Formats: sequence, C-alpha cells, structure tokens
Amino acid sequence: MPDSVLRPVGGKAALAAPEATVQLIVFQLAGEDYGVRIEQVREVTATPEVARMPKTPAFIKGIVNLRGDIIAIIDLEERFGLMPAGRPLPERSYTIAVEAADYTIGLAVREVPRPLRLPAAAIEAAPEFLQDSGQRERYLEGIAKLPDGSVIIVLDMRKLLTHTEILRLPN
Repeated sequence: MPDSVLRPVGGKAALAAPEATVQLIVFQLAGEDYGVRIEQVREVTATPEVARMPKTPAFIKGIVNLRGDIIAIIDLEERFGLMPAGRPLPERSYTIAVEAADYTIGLAVREVPRPLRLPAAAIEAAPEFLQDSGQRERYLEGIAKLPDGSVIIVLDMRKLLTHTEILRLPN
C-alpha cells in the first residue's frame, strides 16, 4: 500500500498526507502472534548461553552476555501463564533484546521473529477485560487487526514488568 497518493483537490491533483504506519517485531507465544514496536527493540539474535541466576522468578531464565551487556532473559510464555513454569529453553531459541526506561531485557522466543509494517489505525486499544488485573500498569498496548482476519497482541515493553520484578532482575 503506498504511503501517499495523488488525490484531486478542486480539479487539481494534490499529494495526500502519508498514512501513519507502525513497524512491529512479531513472534509467537503458545501459538498466538504477539508484537512489540520496533522502536523498543535493540536487536534480535540467536540466544547465547544462558547462566541461571538463583532467587529469581521461574520466568527469568537467567542472564546472558549480549555484546558486552549483561541482560536478563525472560520467557513470556511463563510470565503470562501460557505454559508451565520452569521449562528449560530449547537448544535453539532467539532473543529479542528490548529496551524500557529503566532496563534492557531479552525475550526468549522459540521461532525466528519477523518484522511487520501496518497502518497505525489497525491497532485498537485492548479491551479492559484483557488486561491483567494483578498489574498496576497496563502492558497491552492494543490489538492489531490484519486484513486476513488474524490479530496480533501488541505489548508495551515499558510496562511489562512490575517495579518489584524490575528490582529482582539480575544486574
């Protein structure tokens, strides 16, 4: 879809304003599509060797050295209760390094994440009943509706972890 088109204005062709678009990095959790805005993603890489850390929640798989930075790796399937806690990461997984205001974390995903560009208007606010009532902050940015009828749950990584969870992150 072109970002701008010529539209007649008063008998003359004029350049219409480009439609606002959003770029997401899309990945699967328990068979469903999730996405984060590309502005929140630092990099996507094969998961390096993970060192388990004691006294951390089960969804924090450990820490990795990612280009000289030590970051915590979390399993969102466990964080969201989509899969049982304590599962090991598969031998081959991918890490999406995301940046929030106070921290950088790695999201462990089992399939290669993919980029997607869509109109900003395709993302609608998430209904209240979908938000985790235990979270003070709302970490769902919205639901993206795709032309084929499928949906992508768009996460706001800045609000994913509670203040207490942030304090418990290694390093």
